[in-house]
Amino acid sequence: MAKKQALGKGLGALLSHAPERVLTTPAVAPPSIIGNMAGTIAMLTISQIEANQEQPRKEFEQAPLEELAKSIQELGIIQPITVHKIRAEKYQIISGERRFRAAQLALLEAIPAYIREANDQTVLEMALVENIQREDLHAIEIAISFQRLIEECKLTHEELGKRLGKSRSTITNYVRLLQLPGPMQIAVRNKQISMGHARALIAIDDAAWQSTVFRRIVEQNLSVRQVEELSQVKRNQTNHQNRPILTFDEQKVQADLRLKFGKNIRLKSASDGKGKIEIPYSSSEELDELLQLWGI
Repeated sequence: MAKKQALGKGLGALLSHAPERVLTTPAVAPPSIIGNMAGTIAMLTISQIEANQEQPRKEFEQAPLEELAKSIQELGIIQPITVHKIRAEKYQIISGERRFRAAQLALLEAIPAYIREANDQTVLEMALVENIQREDLHAIEIAISFQRLIEECKLTHEELGKRLGKSRSTITNYVRLLQLPGPMQIAVRNKQISMGHARALIAIDDAAWQSTVFRRIVEQNLSVRQVEELSQVKRNQTNHQNRPILTFDEQKVQADLRLKFGKNIRLKSASDGKGKIEIPYSSSEELDELLQLWGI
């Protein structure tokens, strides 16, 4: 069925050597192990998974959710969700609720998940750090490992950098890779495009132009500098239409803000150096969450 093929097109393309699915007996059988990427990955049916009622984020914008669902239908799920077992054959989401909801919209029957034991944060940190130090990891696996440490161990980019002996910017540059559309992440994994190409692509806000530039990188073997120049061409075209333009550095700042707060934050800049940051919220609960992040 098309629903089940989606996983193979997404996660399967990132797993170098995914093992065969493990057949188990029907009664209270453990989930089937399907691969290993920054930890063991198992398949769980949608009905086995439930959201965490204590999750601070209660509302998800419908349009981006539908876009993600469409991507999942075409490419599958690239980054598994993380869950923990709460009772027999029932699991609660730790991180990845947005992916879970999009998978429901995409009518998937099962999705890949990391299954964590209760109170095993130290073990998780050790396992992920050891995993990151492997020499055969590709950039997307490293990015997923960093993101798991940030989300599940409640670390900032700076704190994670100190633990791993890396700079904050190194952590951020890897995690940003997960903002790329599925085909571009797979291209990074397959070394069709470099980290430099990926960083230049992330800075392009226009999805259609980003896709065009990506195709030209693959087809014409463009250099990173050429990609940055193409990005500048688009900004110049937009400028002629009297729309506010962000510099390359400002686009990176905007991407950092969106990554940190998980919102559709917009950075607006004027030619005289002035500007503003817009952070939307859809409920009083989201506003309270933002105020807590700022310590207000």
